[in-house]
Amino acid sequence: MNPFSYGPAEVYLVGFPGAVPDARSFEALGELVSAGTMRVLDLLIITRDPDGSIVIAPAVDPRAVGLGAAEIVAPGLAGDEDIEELAAHVAPGASAAIVVVELTYAIGLATRFREADGELLRTERIPAPVVNALMETLEQEED
Repeated sequence: MNPFSYGPAEVYLVGFPGAVPDARSFEALGELVSAGTMRVLDLLIITRDPDGSIVIAPAVDPRAVGLGAAEIVAPGLAGDEDIEELAAHVAPGASAAIVVVELTYAIGLATRFREADGELLRTERIPAPVVNALMETLEQEED
């Protein structure tokens, strides 16, 4: 069996106050891309005007948003239906980024699962704020 060419992908909707997303988020993503941990498959910027209308940036220049030399590998991967569903979560007067990332660190793991006739039945992500709050609670209980 050949190894997988791509790892699993995740879709993030990251909201920001105001009409322009904070470049620091994209800089952090650029660092992960440079380290080989992730690859950006698609990236869209959404702005919801105060009147509620949605504006979607037609193309995002990775350097302009702080991604450095990162390449957007599959622009357009996020479909219109996905974009519409995610845009519904953006508040009037705010902006958001839809970021589709490939978890390149997991390519080898996925390949090994397949080689062992394993089948990934389900995966679930617990958001970092939830994990941190839980760990803080556990640490307090130990004290």
